[in-house]
Amino acid sequence: MLPLRYALRELRGGLRGFYVFIACIALGVFAIAGVGSVAASLSEGLAREGRTLLGGDAAFVLFHRELTPAEFGFLRSRGEVSAAATLRAMAKAADGKLALVEMKAVDGVYPMFGALTLKPDLPMPELFAERDGAFGAAADPTLLARLDLKIGDNVTLGDATFQIRSAVDAEPDKLAGGVGLGPRFLISVDALRATGLLQPGSLVRWSYRVKLPDEGAGNDRALTALIEDARTAAPEAGWEVRSRTNASPQLERTIDRFTQFLTLVGLAALLVGGVGVANAVKSHVDRRLEVIAALKALGATGRDVFAIYLAQVMLLASLGAVIGLAAGAALPFVIIGLFGKLLPLPVTPALHPDELALSFGYGLLTALAFGLWPLGRVHDVPVAALFREAVRAEWHRPRWPYLALMALVVAALVAVVIGLAYDKKIAAIFVVASVIVFAVLRGIAAGVMALAARLPRTRFPMLRLAISNIYRPGALTPSVVLSLGLGLAVLVTITQIDGNLRRQFMASLPDRAPSFFFIDIPSADAQRFHDFLQQIEPQSTVEEVPMLRGRIIAARGVRAEDLDPTTDAEWVLQSDRGLTYTSEIPKGSKIVEGEWWSADYSGPPLVSIEKKIADGLKLKLGDEIVVNVLGRDIHAHIGNMRSIDWQGLGINFVLVYSPNAFKGAPHTHIATLTEAQPDPGSDGRIIRRVADAFPMVTSVRVREVMETVGAVVSNLALAIRGASAVTLISAILVLGGALAAGHRHRVYDAVVLKTLGATRLRLLGAYALEYLLIGLATAVFGVFAGSVAAYLIVTRLMTLSFVWQAGSATIVVLAALLVTVGLGLAGTLLALNQKPASVLRNL
Repeated sequence: MLPLRYALRELRGGLRGFYVFIACIALGVFAIAGVGSVAASLSEGLAREGRTLLGGDAAFVLFHRELTPAEFGFLRSRGEVSAAATLRAMAKAADGKLALVEMKAVDGVYPMFGALTLKPDLPMPELFAERDGAFGAAADPTLLARLDLKIGDNVTLGDATFQIRSAVDAEPDKLAGGVGLGPRFLISVDALRATGLLQPGSLVRWSYRVKLPDEGAGNDRALTALIEDARTAAPEAGWEVRSRTNASPQLERTIDRFTQFLTLVGLAALLVGGVGVANAVKSHVDRRLEVIAALKALGATGRDVFAIYLAQVMLLASLGAVIGLAAGAALPFVIIGLFGKLLPLPVTPALHPDELALSFGYGLLTALAFGLWPLGRVHDVPVAALFREAVRAEWHRPRWPYLALMALVVAALVAVVIGLAYDKKIAAIFVVASVIVFAVLRGIAAGVMALAARLPRTRFPMLRLAISNIYRPGALTPSVVLSLGLGLAVLVTITQIDGNLRRQFMASLPDRAPSFFFIDIPSADAQRFHDFLQQIEPQSTVEEVPMLRGRIIAARGVRAEDLDPTTDAEWVLQSDRGLTYTSEIPKGSKIVEGEWWSADYSGPPLVSIEKKIADGLKLKLGDEIVVNVLGRDIHAHIGNMRSIDWQGLGINFVLVYSPNAFKGAPHTHIATLTEAQPDPGSDGRIIRRVADAFPMVTSVRVREVMETVGAVVSNLALAIRGASAVTLISAILVLGGALAAGHRHRVYDAVVLKTLGATRLRLLGAYALEYLLIGLATAVFGVFAGSVAAYLIVTRLMTLSFVWQAGSATIVVLAALLVTVGLGLAGTLLALNQKPASVLRNL
């Protein structure tokens, strides 16, 4: 307790020199605690509203087909059942305008949980009733605006006419369906059958929600028993089963990934702040050298002094962490208070002690990791420091026990970062990259100082003084390079990723990318549709292939749920996937292993799989894959593996089968139209002609899809930029702290030089050149390191093309120089305002 008493006694004099320390820890902890609290509140909201989001206690999802009477009878025997079907279709207004819609057909039981909000509010029977040859429907307000419609107007979908009787304001189960490409169009199941869109092989998603009886509604055992019994009763049904505990697994995985990314950005802010911690501790120790020497003269050992100042650092780190925790814990409540009505997600604000404790631990471990090096050196401060001023600080490393303690702390920090990460590979890459960046920045600082020392002596006094300041004893170069370099590297990484995502999704489409996708083409009309497109667009390229939906249920003899795929490959097991068959190698694919089957192949079914997915599932040539299609298990062996160019946006599939694999199975076709000279103005004409000739076919404009995806990406990028701003603020704080730590030396330098005849203008010019040279060297590194990191993330993790964004990089460099020179000169002006007499008396 004695070290703590002395530490508290020393802190009675105030926190001078520690404000940057506290702010850096608070910012980093706030970022991590805020992200963790918001994510936990969102996960808690998803869990609490699971039945509402799913539409039942359990949901059984099928593509292409409805339940058989036996399957439906089984579900009905276990509880109340509600059926819903979703598909895409073209809505045609009376004036001929067309729009892609996300059609949803529901039965009379919908919704079993939650409430469907309509404007005006109508009972379901009245909403869907057929009158004067038109079925009732509710539409998203976006569709009304897009087609210039109002309540009471009629539209045509397939063979049926619909009267829009209300607008959909909110759906209780919308999140479970994922991101849609068009506005919602809500109808009844009977009306869907009248459209004629339910053709064999049509891309329809049937979802059967089961509401357990009251005695089993809150019983997880009853829910588990239902799911297990369903798999036993219909082992080849091929349905995707969800429960109220995982109503939207894809959304939950996305939240986990995004949370990890933002947490790593927060850790980057904390690491940048760690440099500020080290600077603040070193500066504090330098100011307290006489006190330390006095304590030793009175009998304190080196370990006693270390314990006193370690207690001070931990107290101040705890103070900063508590401030960050308070702000981070309040973030979910602030978000709900400001944007609650606008959020499409069920955020349940609450305090999450586990997330807050983790953030607090991050803050303390970071403070220890960066503070132990300067703290360890107090052990060897001599008593002679009482009697003479140190003209030159002698560098020496701390003793081995302190280095071992620092290694343990760093190891603990690394273990927590990697061990608790959703994707441990990315977390490990982050840790390794951080170590490399710190080492490189130290090397750059040493290199800049060495280069400055070896430059020929210039005749210009200002430049000569600036260069000598870069490498003189106690120079600011290492502190400035470390504090600014890491922040700039993170900033450049974020801006380069952001720029590439915007270019990818919101700028021009790739060369020779399709203008349209056409889905649900009946097999009997596939050739006629192909000829029709060639007739109306003779200069364009038409590509058409058969398409089915299937779910991987086993591979290499292991059930899908037990395969343990890599993070990059797990998505292929999470739902039904598009499948096709062909005798030719698909365009955009390249065989990398094995050989393609012959055109007249008639042996056992073979499948071609994308190479990265095969590696992620640990598959090799000859392994068996079992896919459930239309309630039948299709067994096939891997005949070859392909690499696929996904960025061309052409038709391609992870799984491509030999032609005999799906013989006799009902299916539809999918086609693309690639215009020789893309003209957005002609898109409407093509859509109208296709809708008139083939009312069952759905047309999807690629540009609209990219705009939809781009809007989602923009929202994600906004959150990333907000988190990275914390890192940048930390970097600026650390830079300001580093410059403030050298203020005393600047005052001495300025006073001595002014006494020797230097003018204020010359000194300002020399210091400005010094900061400019250091900032420029750091900015060059930041741009290079950030660009490399962004390239690896975009090309390796996102599998997108990368184009260096010169404009954003230039802005970052200019901003770095402005901040460095501005903060440096601000401190210099204070030093120049000191009166020489008062300073010279104390030299």
